[in-house]
Amino acid sequence: MPNIDGPPHDLGRLIEVLDRHGVEYLMVGGVAAIGYGAERPTEDADCVVRRERSNLDRLAVALRELNARLRVGGMADAEAKLLPVQIDGKTLDMAGMSTWMTDAGPFDVLAGLEATNGRLVPYEELAERASVIEGDGFVIRAASLEDIIIAKERADRVQGSRGST
Repeated sequence: MPNIDGPPHDLGRLIEVLDRHGVEYLMVGGVAAIGYGAERPTEDADCVVRRERSNLDRLAVALRELNARLRVGGMADAEAKLLPVQIDGKTLDMAGMSTWMTDAGPFDVLAGLEATNGRLVPYEELAERASVIEGDGFVIRAASLEDIIIAKERADRVQGSRGST
């Protein structure tokens, strides 16, 4: 199990805050895979959000409520809390992908999922194939299992090719 510096993963709280603020998002990664029946534990939540400015503004409000701070490799959570980061829709739009530590644990915001041809598939296309999954006390919208598997395979190939010479 990875060593996460910061609060533990609290999916129920994260979903409650995102939903209360009306954020349009799809869970992807480990959380969605577990919803589809995978048994591999996950220590974070990954989502793809609609890139519309009003949605990113709502996401920013949710992140601020969760006391979000950047998750930076090599930097302790206590140090990251001291970084002067402006969390608003414009900043989130410019970032594309961002990794956060929140009071509900680690949370990654993605602009889309990678397709087999390397193209980034945006929220709108993923949403057409998404599923509603009921979990233990919560309901999520998740990207399709096929989209998640393709993105995971692409990520594994890219990571594998970085290690080869």
